Amino acid sequence: QVQVVESGGGLAQAGGSLKLSCSASGIIFSIYTMGWYRQAPGKQRELIAVITSGHNTYYADSVKGRFTISRDNAKKTLILQMNSLKPEETAVYYCSAERGGVNNWGQGTQVTVSA
Repeated sequence: QVQVVESGGGLAQAGGSLKLSCSASGIIFSIYTMGWYRQAPGKQRELIAVITSGHNTYYADSVKGRFTISRDNAKKTLILQMNSLKPEETAVYYCSAERGGVNNWGQGTQVTVSA
């Protein structure tokens, strides 16, 4: 059974930083493409960053240069370092473990950025 669990959300001030973590079990973590998404109230879920099994990364334009995605295969952990946060980035942040077009989602963690 696949389990994906996010942690590290909370409250940050505009311009501040937060680090999100995601642990995954029940999968061969190293072969999965891992990603971070977010969903703000009334909006669709959007892709923020992805890291492949080969450690190739992709970032949405809106977060390039401010967010960093990384993975530790030995610990089966995915990290999202978020810097220079903006109030409009208040959302529920989700971790995804994807392989073969199938996404396994966590329950999400709330990030609130105050002005």
